[in-house]
Amino acid sequence: MMDATNPPEGVSSGKNIAYENFPVGSWLLPARLHPHIATFYQFARAADDIADSAELNTEEKISWLEQYEAVIKGELAGENAPLKARDMAVSLAETNTTPQHCLDLLAAFKQDTIKLRYQNWQELIHYCELSAAPVGRFLLDLHGGSKDGYGTSDALCVALQILNHLQDCQDDYQTLDRIYLPLDILEKHSAGVDELSASATTVTLRHVFDEILVGVDKLMLEAVKLPAGLKSRRLAMESQIIINIANRLSQKLLLGDPLKNRVELSKSQYMVCFVSGVFQAQFR
Repeated sequence: MMDATNPPEGVSSGKNIAYENFPVGSWLLPARLHPHIATFYQFARAADDIADSAELNTEEKISWLEQYEAVIKGELAGENAPLKARDMAVSLAETNTTPQHCLDLLAAFKQDTIKLRYQNWQELIHYCELSAAPVGRFLLDLHGGSKDGYGTSDALCVALQILNHLQDCQDDYQTLDRIYLPLDILEKHSAGVDELSASATTVTLRHVFDEILVGVDKLMLEAVKLPAGLKSRRLAMESQIIINIANRLSQKLLLGDPLKNRVELSKSQYMVCFVSGVFQAQFR
């Protein structure tokens, strides 16, 4: 049991900026916003690490996440409050940004501690709307918003999250007993959850992956509209880069086997997405 006066800032899943599929506050974005973007990422990473911790039981995880929530709501302050949450609260006040994006993330992380299976695509989408969409919404708010609202950003963030679920499907199952693949799609293709522990993807599980990737492609049809609606040209370039990354990663997952190794972009592929994204946004 951890000391109640010391929030588990040291609890770590081993994930960091290098693990992410998207650039976190790249040089393309205004320098004045970098500290706030970094604070948001560190807040989200710390809270997610609590939800994924092997050192904490369910009750402890919920307790710590509720402390984070209390800080964001302004109900808890002082040295005994979690540091990352305190920093986030300060950032929200300085930027006059709604706390709802942080609260939605915390709701998703609390859900992670108790919900290990998703029955269908809509359940998964609802989870991703809490666990991923707030990231894009926070960035939109910082950069003046979009004439199209949050919808296109939500589509991109949800697509990225589902791609990440496919990348990590074996590890999520073996280390956390979590399965983000909709159970009705597994059942439709006669795939069993135990197939996630195999050394290579089975034919039936391949059909599951392919159907999920079709769903991702539909989300990306909406996501590609995002850059054109943004008020910030810098964020438009950043979002186009992320769109390119998502599309390239989806292609790799269609051809690759996430059970053999983590399917991800090489440095050269990432750079191509970056350079092409800048030019596409500039001349759209």
